[in-house]
Amino acid sequence: MRKNRSTTRRVTAAAVAVTAALLLAACGNDGDSSHEGGHGSSSSSPSPSASAAADAHNAQDVSFAQGMIPHHRQALEMAKLATGRASSDQVKDLAARIEKAQDPEIKTMSGWLTSWGEEVPAGSMPGMDHSGGHSGMPGMMSDKDMAGLEKASGKDFDSMFLTMMIEHHEGAVDMAGTEKKSGRYDPATAMADDIITAQTAEITEMNKLLGKN
Repeated sequence: MRKNRSTTRRVTAAAVAVTAALLLAACGNDGDSSHEGGHGSSSSSPSPSASAAADAHNAQDVSFAQGMIPHHRQALEMAKLATGRASSDQVKDLAARIEKAQDPEIKTMSGWLTSWGEEVPAGSMPGMDHSGGHSGMPGMMSDKDMAGLEKASGKDFDSMFLTMMIEHHEGAVDMAGTEKKSGRYDPATAMADDIITAQTAEITEMNKLLGKN
């Protein structure tokens, strides 16, 4: 009787041990399987997703670059006129700073458009008339405005330049605000933020030079 009980206990213990081993093996396999799956997805997904995030842009980013390039070009044309026509050293200094800031931004935005496979606005665009293709762009001067600035000199030029450039800057700030709100490409929204900060400060400076502040 004792012998039978002892045998039964050994058989039961063995069965429990086998069952436990099988359960452990199953858990181990499941763990390996889920770990491999998780590792596989985590190692392969960050790279494309990070790349996509870095390169992501939308229609607003394209519109911002394609609009701001000719907008900046006109500001440069106005600024270059100040060299030989302005009477105020402060106006000449402001014009030089505008050139220094906006020329590199044109190059940067042109690079973005090229990398996106989008059209870069063509060459120089003197005096974009409001009846032309950029009529919806805020702050752009007409051909008549630009012709008048070219004919002015001395204090008349200073006053005309500052008045026109304030309007021009206000248009750029408006365009940059739209980009900050709706753009997706981080470098473009960062540039928009820089434009708002720099040109808002210059608007204040120009108003002071005109005696408005």
